[in-house]
Amino acid sequence: MNLGDSGFNGYNTAPPPSLTYTSFSSPILSDTDPFDDDFEQAPINLDDETRFLDESQILLEPTVTQAVPGESVPTGRCGELISRYDRILQEKRHSWTSHLRLLTKIGAGGQGVVYLTERRGADGFTLPVALKVFSPERYATPVHYDSDMARIGRVAAAVAQIQHENLLVVENFLDRDRIRMMVMEWVEGFDLRRLLKPDLLSDLKPHFTTERWDYINDVLITEGPVQPRFRSGFAVAIVRECLEALAAMHRQNIVHSDIKPGNIMLKRTGHSKIIDIGSAFAISDPPQKRTCTPTYAALEVLEGGKITPRSDLASLGFVLLELLAGQPIFANMNDYKQLVEAKRTLKDRLGEFVPRELADNDLLMSLLAGMIDPDPQTRLADAETANLIEFGAAAFHRQLIKNDLSTEYENDLRIWVDELLEIEVNHPEILTLPQ
Repeated sequence: MNLGDSGFNGYNTAPPPSLTYTSFSSPILSDTDPFDDDFEQAPINLDDETRFLDESQILLEPTVTQAVPGESVPTGRCGELISRYDRILQEKRHSWTSHLRLLTKIGAGGQGVVYLTERRGADGFTLPVALKVFSPERYATPVHYDSDMARIGRVAAAVAQIQHENLLVVENFLDRDRIRMMVMEWVEGFDLRRLLKPDLLSDLKPHFTTERWDYINDVLITEGPVQPRFRSGFAVAIVRECLEALAAMHRQNIVHSDIKPGNIMLKRTGHSKIIDIGSAFAISDPPQKRTCTPTYAALEVLEGGKITPRSDLASLGFVLLELLAGQPIFANMNDYKQLVEAKRTLKDRLGEFVPRELADNDLLMSLLAGMIDPDPQTRLADAETANLIEFGAAAFHRQLIKNDLSTEYENDLRIWVDELLEIEVNHPEILTLPQ
């Protein structure tokens, strides 16, 4: 049996230093309580030119703390601070808004725009985050927008509590002048869509030594027919971590519903992460208006059927096949019927897309066929099964290890992403997708 070409030799990026920052600015603490029924926040508008909140609307005044009636004020050099400290602990509830600076746009789609954003705290604390601003443009009325945002907010809260290392961390869901925004962790690294850029490898080659370039081609990624082709062990390592993230979501009865290369990040730490949960939904609370990326959507989604966790599995299977093939699987298919037919017959045509050495690997072909099966009832049952079943992703890696064809993929990925980030500093055009 041929074991494939896995090799055996061994966000969203930082803003340019010259970037001019703009700012979201607001009080650190507020004496008004948003839990009070009569609380009403003064309207704050986004300025279209510079995308920052007018700081003239913000009053940053020192808080004068009064002693609690009947209690003595602590004496000593920190007496007033101790009173404030005690007051914070006693009141139990506090409200504040964040200082957010929108630095640069890092993504845009049907739902809105995502910005790399700097969140500022006290004493020089800063933290990069991703801020997704949801556009109301595709909604018929403000009521429809509010209703869908309420649903997305509930999903965001559920995802935030999953706390899985391969799943995007959601930090907050905000309302500014009725426009909703989701605050998420900023992932330093590259999404798969950028790493599948057709001319990427030819542009990168001059920046590596011959020895290092040979290793990258043997173990990680090499030229494909149309775009870079990931080595099988590396591709399966990425997908295994995505399967773990999906399994965590599915255990909470949440479907991602938009798995595609642009929503899978390779982090600087050497791990993969599923991002952008804007299309995710609870199985018990599906959206009234469904959206998808047709090229990566499961067949039942295109045909108007029920979207389930198995639909996510098919989408990830299409991604895995594209990584192994070095070419888009459904290229130049703008006709709906043609796309549906291609997905219906793909299971029997896998050998047309991958190199012979992979097509001859029964274990890998069984995994792919089980993930992209056009019938959701005969598709692999769930993400955990796809990883751990007898012919699953973990078994393929064990096969590589047994035959001494495996490498330390996490470490290899960490080093490679570091190299790409360093190259991007001086040559951002190499890893930038055409508009």
